[in-house]
Amino acid sequence: MFTWRKWWLLFTVIWVVVAGIQVVLILLTSEEPNRALQPAILAVGVPAALYLLGLVVERVRRKP
Repeated sequence: MFTWRKWWLLFTVIWVVVAGIQVVLILLTSEEPNRALQPAILAVGVPAALYLLGLVVERVRRKP
């Protein structure tokens, strides 16, 4: 049975790969490399926020 952490890990791998491709393409094609900063931050921030959300939901469901 899949737990939420396995789904989170799958989502994170896909999310980071897609964001990494986006960052590389921006750096290679754009004259403004600062534009790659937002996708790089989101590549780390979104999975971290979802993990924290998962932990909160798990703790709420465990309490009687």
